[in-house]
Amino acid sequence: MKKHYRARVDRVFNALADPTRRSVVELLGSQPRRAGELATATRTSPPTMSRHLRVLLDAGIATDERSKEDARARVFRLRPESIQTVNDWLERLQKEWDTQLRSFKRHVEQRKKK
Repeated sequence: MKKHYRARVDRVFNALADPTRRSVVELLGSQPRRAGELATATRTSPPTMSRHLRVLLDAGIATDERSKEDARARVFRLRPESIQTVNDWLERLQKEWDTQLRSFKRHVEQRKKK
């Protein structure tokens, strides 16, 4: 596995290891939101939410943009393509497990015949 690919997977898993950040991802999955909305919904303080959002931004899970109505307000959105890296990793892992299980099954069946 390439080093940069592994680092991307690690960043996403590390970011999603926290239950509050997973809640934020779920909330952003339904619609873009401001940091204050996310803090209220997850019952965290604004400074704490800011730290969580920084982790999600750094991992590439979320993105932010300035609101057209209020340039001071940032709106956060989920970047679903960031999860694709993890999905690809899981699919590859599943294929490897399937191969190992088929091999084990053949081995057991051959032993039964003896």
